[in-house]
Order: sequence, then C-alpha cells, then structure tokens
Amino acid sequence: MKKRLFGIIVLGAVVLLAACGKQTKEDTAEGAAAEKKSNIVIGSVGGDAEIWKFIAASDLAEEAGLEIEVKVIDGGPLLNTATVEKQVDVNAFQSLGYLVSFNHDSPDEKLVPIATTYIEPMGIYSDKFKSIDEIEDGAIVAVADNPANTARGLRLLEASGLIKLAEDFDNGTGTPSDVIENPKNLEFKLIDDTTGPRILQDVGLALISNTVAFEGGLNVLEDAIFKEEVDDNTKSSINVLVTREDRQDDQELQKLAALFHSEEVKDYIKENFGGTKIDVQEDIRPLWEAVQ
Repeated sequence: MKKRLFGIIVLGAVVLLAACGKQTKEDTAEGAAAEKKSNIVIGSVGGDAEIWKFIAASDLAEEAGLEIEVKVIDGGPLLNTATVEKQVDVNAFQSLGYLVSFNHDSPDEKLVPIATTYIEPMGIYSDKFKSIDEIEDGAIVAVADNPANTARGLRLLEASGLIKLAEDFDNGTGTPSDVIENPKNLEFKLIDDTTGPRILQDVGLALISNTVAFEGGLNVLEDAIFKEEVDDNTKSSINVLVTREDRQDDQELQKLAALFHSEEVKDYIKENFGGTKIDVQEDIRPLWEAVQ
C-alpha cells in the first residue's frame, strides 16, 4: 500500500514538473518575442493619425514585430520640431514641398523623407462660381499662409490657366509676387489654411488642401471646380514619412512604409477617406533630390 502511494506521489511530481517546465518555456518564448518587438513613436494629426492608429492596432504591426505608438501633435511645425527633438521617431502628415520649406526655414534642424505614402489633390473651391470659365474679374482668392501650400496653390492656379508664374518660381517658397500674368486681376488673400472651408462664402475662390477640405465636409473629387492631377508637376505634393537624418537608413522605420502600402490599409483608407488619398509608391531618394 505504501509502495503504491509512493508511486502515485512520484508520478504526480513528475507531471507537475513537466507542466511547470512547459509553462516556463512558453513564458520564455513569449518574453523573447516581446523583447524582439521594436517600439516606434509616430507623430501625426488628423486623418493621418487615424490611419496610423488603425495600423498600430492591426495584426500587420504584430507580424512585423513593431509596437507602434501614435502621438497626436496639432500643427506641422510642432510635429517637425518634435521629430528633431526626438520626442517622436518619425512623423506622418506633410508633403515633400512642406518639408523643403521647413528645412529652408530651419537650416540647423534638417529632416529627411524615408518613404512616400500618398498624394491628396489640392482643389480650387468656390461657392460663387461653378467653373473656371465663370470666374469674374477681380475675384478674391484665398491662399494658405504657409510657404509650401502658398506655392502649391499658385501652381494649381497656373495649371487652371488663371495665372502665369515666373520661370524661376520655387515650388517650396514661391509667393504671389512671382505671378507675372494675371489676366483676371485676381486678388490674393493669405489665410490660415485650416479655415478654408469656413470662409468660402466670403471669397471668390479658396485653394484648400485635401485634408482640410475633407475634414470640412468637402470631397475634392466631387466639390472642387479644379484639382491637381498626379503627374511630374505635383511631385512636391506627395506626402511622406519623415525622420532625422541620422535615422534615414533605420530598417525598423523602413517597415512602416510596407505596412502603409498593404492591401488591408489601402482598403481602410478608401473606405474612410472617400478615395481622396491616392496611394504613391516611389523610390524616395531620387524623388527627394528632384524637389529640393
């Protein structure tokens, strides 16, 4: 009886030890997997932030071994400064033209693009005119009061045939003073670009970036009387992921581009942004050289 009881006790101990050993191995494996994850902080705002929150919570990020934190910072200059000061690893909100302008104004705080994301066509909007041909002499045109979008808006006006710009016009820093032909005597009014949709009734035309337009209830594909086309003339309008120069070759940051261009994310963007964010996948190095 004693031998039988002793055998049962020994068997139970063996089973318990085996279970503990298995659990320890599982815990160790899970711990190792967690340790292998790379933590990346992305600074963003508006629709871009929502996209990255979706990516951060997806299985795609898990499979890529990334732990993504999205830090919402309201304002382009603040987002770029946060990147320079290492508060975030990378940011997602700006076009190449905006980045060129930032670097121009901040020579000691250079940032670089590491991947393209999408292009959002800027549009010419109006509550008063239904087409470019209807625009009256002396109409007031609201233009964003920041260098990149000022220049971008003027390029859009030129593409529409309303004005002509100087041959040496700078796509990052150009201003209304570079207009050399203005047959309709358009009057330019600089505004805070976020107010575009709200001041439409007070001006003849407003040049509005797609993010601002979409958040203001406008769809560039349906409501603009003229919009940008995706071509060589709009390279500087392509949005990009941006980081510090010393991290531009960081392989973990490069994984972010692959996540963004996945079919799952494309479907999310199409469903939630009305088709107004057009996916762009181009080699960033030659593109960056071309727009500087």
